[in-house]
Amino acid sequence: MQAFKSEEVSQLQLVEREELEDDEDLFEAIDKLTSHGINAGDVKKLQDAGIYTCNGLMMHTKKNLTGIKGLSEAKVDKICEAAEKIVNFGYITGSDALLRRKAVVRITTGSQALDELLGGGIETLQITEAFGEFRSGKTQLAHTLCVSTQLPTNMKGGNGKVAYIDTEGTFRPDRIVPIAERFGMDAGAVLDNIIYARAYTYEHQYNLLLGLAAKMSEEPFRLLIVDSVIALFRVDFTGRGELAERQQKLAQMLSRLTKIAEEFNVAVYMTNQVIADPGGGVFISDPKKPAGGHVLAHAATVRLMFRKGKGEQRVCKVFDAPNLPESEAIFQITSGGIADAKD
Repeated sequence: MQAFKSEEVSQLQLVEREELEDDEDLFEAIDKLTSHGINAGDVKKLQDAGIYTCNGLMMHTKKNLTGIKGLSEAKVDKICEAAEKIVNFGYITGSDALLRRKAVVRITTGSQALDELLGGGIETLQITEAFGEFRSGKTQLAHTLCVSTQLPTNMKGGNGKVAYIDTEGTFRPDRIVPIAERFGMDAGAVLDNIIYARAYTYEHQYNLLLGLAAKMSEEPFRLLIVDSVIALFRVDFTGRGELAERQQKLAQMLSRLTKIAEEFNVAVYMTNQVIADPGGGVFISDPKKPAGGHVLAHAATVRLMFRKGKGEQRVCKVFDAPNLPESEAIFQITSGGIADAKD
């Protein structure tokens, strides 16, 4: 992709939340409960617990909500009743569901071949998982998306900010600079629109996700990156004895990621590691499978398998997706991020 013309660079400013009229329909602020008879103190308790929208509230069980200090069962019933009046969480027609799909934003990967494989790019309202060995391009794609997400929608971007949760210390802000230059964007402004956190334990990782709701309800975010989703679980839980607990905690984290994607219309891009597959057999040339088991497999909407090709070339295969054929694309890692492979 060529650098954009100078007159277009001036358009690469993120639109403020007030101007995003279409987004206003996507979620209802939790403050609206006050106009339905819920007192401001109880609304504040919900916000302190990381719930900032009525949509987000409806994604919690009543058991969870009664666990919030100061909220009795009677109060929770009243709050849920009020939220139901504001947000329709019941049945809708297939036509209405199709209309909702129009809110989906597709963010370019920087490679036309990869975009075509993905049906236009990384989609909002869903989790896209990339798994593969080290140096297969997963983190390089994450860095490219940090920049391309900030492009205007008419330039295949998401016109939004980026949140990056790093569990392995792989984020490199200096890597963002040449990628921003390739897309004709101001590197300083691009870096200012990325919020970054380094997670050290699986609990820390989960708490960082809880804290995101406050930021996403106030500013136009379009992408959440978790690189990698499984690393800390493999460190903090060891042996078969802790496997059941690990999978339960992993399921809670993935459920939170799904809710963030749907609540705020953001794309969730998470990287995953591979493990040796003892059942792979001798006839499979590379018997490796993604870590995380069935819990992770069911949570990810689109699963992509990355592997190394010749030189800087990488191959991406659609491993599992509800609306994409099983196919492959070849892309290349360049100083300006992910790009189409040269012959």
